[in-house]
Amino acid sequence: MAKQLAFYVDMNACTGCKACQVACKSKNNLPDGVRWRRVLQYEGGEWIEQNGQMVPSNVFTYFVSTACMHCENPICMTVCPTAAITKRSDGIVLINQDLCIGCRYCSWACPYGACQFNDELGVMSKCTMCVDLIDKGERPICVEACPYRALDIGTLEELKAKYGNFIAPAPLPDPSITGPAVVYSPTNKTKSFGDTSGQMKNIEEL
Repeated sequence: MAKQLAFYVDMNACTGCKACQVACKSKNNLPDGVRWRRVLQYEGGEWIEQNGQMVPSNVFTYFVSTACMHCENPICMTVCPTAAITKRSDGIVLINQDLCIGCRYCSWACPYGACQFNDELGVMSKCTMCVDLIDKGERPICVEACPYRALDIGTLEELKAKYGNFIAPAPLPDPSITGPAVVYSPTNKTKSFGDTSGQMKNIEEL
């Protein structure tokens, strides 16, 4: 198999502007309620008494740009009863909508919520890593749209060698479930998966 392609996210540069999310939705003409790329907002902290006043303590907030992780072990592919989900030699995971029956098994299995039902088509859909652009030697639209250059793409091996092995900021799930093909550069406040000190602040947007 060719080297696994992966996304890179610089959390120090991401401001939560959602330009990546908008660009993805526009390029792929996605209907209401379907977002292949999403930007999560995670924050926490507490108020403590200091000199007779209540002041914030351990306050943090950060954004996690996420999409289909094109996992090394895609559980969505494992559970699909019609073999509609396949993994290319470069690691990109795709849904063949001609074979999809819309059973939503992939949606229930994916810990990232990447597989989403398209009501207009009656089938599942998800990020394709802009495979049409990749095949032309170009980069995904989300990467190109980011005004702060917080997103990039490369082989998982190269990205880990350059940026490290941090792949699961909270509130993302345990990466051992599927082996996500992604690398994050954390901020100095970023928590790891399993953290319970913070909470999602934009659930209604997802």
